[in-house]
Amino acid sequence: MTNLEETLPREILRTNRSGAYHCTTIVDCNTRKYHGLLVVPLPELDNENHVLLSALDETVIQHGAEFNLGVHQFRGYNFSPKGHKYIREFYCDKVPTAVYRVGGVVLKKEKLFEHNENRILIRYTLLDAHSDTVLRLQPYLAFRSANRFTHENTHASREYHIVENGIKTRMYHGYPELFMQLSKENEFVFRPDWYRGFEYFKELERGYDFNEDLYVPGYFEFPIKKGETVVFSAGVSEVKTKGLKRTFTIEVNDRTPRDNFYNCLKNAAHQFHNKIDGHHYILAGYPWFKCRARDMFIALPGLTLALQETSEFESAMTTAQEAIRSFMRGEPFKLQIHEIEHPDVLLWAVWAIQQYAKYVSREEAWKKYGALLIEIMDFLRYNRHYNFFVHSNGLVHINGKEKAETWMNSSVKGVPVIPRTGYVVEINALWYNALMFTADLSKEFGKADYSRKLESIASNAGKSFLKTFLNEHGYLFDFVDGNVPDWSVRPNQIFAAAFDYSPLDAKQKKSVVDIVTKELLTPKGIRSLSPKSFGYNPNYSGPQRERDYAYHQGTAWPWLAGFYFEAYLKVFRMSGLSFVERHMVDYEDEMSLHCIGSLPELFDGDPPFKGRGAVSFAMNVAEILRTMKIVNEFE
Repeated sequence: MTNLEETLPREILRTNRSGAYHCTTIVDCNTRKYHGLLVVPLPELDNENHVLLSALDETVIQHGAEFNLGVHQFRGYNFSPKGHKYIREFYCDKVPTAVYRVGGVVLKKEKLFEHNENRILIRYTLLDAHSDTVLRLQPYLAFRSANRFTHENTHASREYHIVENGIKTRMYHGYPELFMQLSKENEFVFRPDWYRGFEYFKELERGYDFNEDLYVPGYFEFPIKKGETVVFSAGVSEVKTKGLKRTFTIEVNDRTPRDNFYNCLKNAAHQFHNKIDGHHYILAGYPWFKCRARDMFIALPGLTLALQETSEFESAMTTAQEAIRSFMRGEPFKLQIHEIEHPDVLLWAVWAIQQYAKYVSREEAWKKYGALLIEIMDFLRYNRHYNFFVHSNGLVHINGKEKAETWMNSSVKGVPVIPRTGYVVEINALWYNALMFTADLSKEFGKADYSRKLESIASNAGKSFLKTFLNEHGYLFDFVDGNVPDWSVRPNQIFAAAFDYSPLDAKQKKSVVDIVTKELLTPKGIRSLSPKSFGYNPNYSGPQRERDYAYHQGTAWPWLAGFYFEAYLKVFRMSGLSFVERHMVDYEDEMSLHCIGSLPELFDGDPPFKGRGAVSFAMNVAEILRTMKIVNEFE
């Protein structure tokens, strides 16, 4: 904990299922503009998250000597104060907990983000002290969008009002008031000032602006005795301070300990649920992603069904059904689900329902989602989608030259880095799988005529799939534009081997799995491009333009590994089980790195496979959880 090179890359994330979160490093030194003690969505202002309380410094005072436990980075990679040197223990199995030792003073600090409330709670316990001790808490306020910075200005309000055991303040009109309160009486010393020159090196790495100023209204000060506990609360509503200790205890007891791989992923999975105004969304990741339709459908089975949380799947699908029907009918779109117009999204929705049928009940799947399945398949097969065209050979053709339409969606100046256009391999694998799944379900529940129509299209599509994508080297072209195939070895072919319904036979599936194993498999996921293919660029670093060019050109993605493991087990059955289990250990190792207890967005494609991008990514967590369920079923 005293080595910043070890601690600053490690982050913690806590959320409350309504979009608000707390995120910082394990030594409480912010390294991103997205970091903060209290970050909340403010729909009345815009569609972004806003950092209200950036940080809170603790100072231990004994015999007039002050020891500041905080740590911040300022200009020139200078850190001040250097409170991390006092940390003697850190653990976060239930809540992030640090134990500081300053001379004879031993202070424990525990942080907790309340469920269903936009409020951070911090509990301080004085474990040991040999003389009178005073604790001072100094808040750093930002009141800004998480995508921007704040700087010293004359428009910020210095006004504050006394509330029960604390204050409320608001820097700018339009923002909610921030209530900072404690569980015991204290003295608030009004000493307004701007602290200048904070630097966030993660933003510097990403090629963005990286410095800001923060406003400090003053500080709270109170004596604390050996064995005494005091709780600090910061939220957008006032609380009864007598109940803070009890609330903290109840919330801690409600947490699932992060004491093993499964529980870490389970906690991470719960963080992506976002319930607002009666709707249930799945956030694509933290700290900057919103709800994206493709990510939502791919992640949903792993985040819910793999955890035996069927009701959560059904709740999210209720919102998703509304969004899907609004899109297909061309109605004004009010729900906060983005990118639902992409041509593969509805097919991923069918795949998600397919997992529900597999793990819950085919009868329940038809009862709840049968009508939706038919609506989706009719919408697609009759070419009502603006960029989904079923040709006479049964295959789906899309236009991806002007706009990135698949999950490989990086663009530079509006131009797709990878113009995947024409017949795209995973879209057609999804199409065949959706046709056969819906046909089988329709036949089973009394719609034989409709089933035969879909089977006829699938039969045609299956034959055309082999002629179009399978090449003499035994792998699948990534896309075929006219008569021009893309020979790049990419991971999208693995879906054809992983899906329950595939035009590939057993030998062809093995050939695809073998080439992916040989050229794309890494300890941290499946590469987006083979090192042997032109344009291989495995390091996701540098300014935005450089990162966009590398995003899908060799970086490794854990969520793709979920489908790879599924395909591997379908090919090798029980003999492949030990292989998959050995590779799962590589993801368990990540639980103490990057964002503690979760998986980042992607990894560099070459050693040492450094984690990059968003600190916690829904599809990655979901697919590793789904893989664990598949492995358990085999065992």
